[in-house]
Amino acid sequence: MINFETTLKIDKFPLEYFPVTYPFGGVNSTVSGVGYNAALALATLGARVRLLSITGVDDVSSVIEAQMKKRRIETDFIIKSIQSTPQSVIVFENGGRRQIHVDLKDIQAALYPPDLFIKAAEGCDALVLCNINFSRPMLFEAKKMNKKIATDVHALSSPEDDYNNDFIRHSDILFLSDEHIGDGARDFAAELARRYSNEIIVIGRGAKGALLYVKKDNAFRHFDALNLRPVINTIGAGDALFSAFVYFYVKTGDPYFSMTRASAFASYKIGANGGAEGFLTEEALEEKFSRV
Repeated sequence: MINFETTLKIDKFPLEYFPVTYPFGGVNSTVSGVGYNAALALATLGARVRLLSITGVDDVSSVIEAQMKKRRIETDFIIKSIQSTPQSVIVFENGGRRQIHVDLKDIQAALYPPDLFIKAAEGCDALVLCNINFSRPMLFEAKKMNKKIATDVHALSSPEDDYNNDFIRHSDILFLSDEHIGDGARDFAAELARRYSNEIIVIGRGAKGALLYVKKDNAFRHFDALNLRPVINTIGAGDALFSAFVYFYVKTGDPYFSMTRASAFASYKIGANGGAEGFLTEEALEEKFSRV
């Protein structure tokens, strides 16, 4: 998904009522969304990326096109087939806590052309298929093509999640957060592994770090969160962790090395405001990591 994102910085939660405020420098708008964030992160690290998405026949889509050209991301596989492009509003406070409001418009009923997906998938080392509805048919086509599939299903409360079941079941690399899991992350990952036999499972735990499960080693490993610079906004931290892991795992095949680099990448990213800001090149990441 690509959406147009507006962020608002506040002093603290809960937000008290005021008829008017003037947060100078505290309101920013940019192109974002999980698909865009992942594509930009991967491209910044050094990958060649083809971004498939759906936008609206509105003025916002023109802003998106201009931004993507500026960032040198291909637009050949982005189609305009809905009335309005999804939008989000994110309220955040000092220290990074945030509240996200996402208006998906009518994108959950939209379909992506299968032939265009197959054309884009040819020659790709991995397919990052985010859990938006129009990605669902792509899972089955990707398996037919014997492609490695990576998915972030975000917050799960049960291994039997009806909406995300297709994504969980077809993913070789599966990411999620511990938002609805709490301290039971390891048991939750073990149950996912037992049911779905994913190659890799990562549960992002925010300031508590991340838990990695590797099927071939039948091993769990905890990775501490890093602190490369002060936190400004944690929006997009999970997208950054996910994208960097996929980049390094496809490149090296080493899940443990990939997790260390992904942790550093995400740590640096949350020192910026906005889901699509704060990404490092691989070279810059190695330089930062060497100082940790």
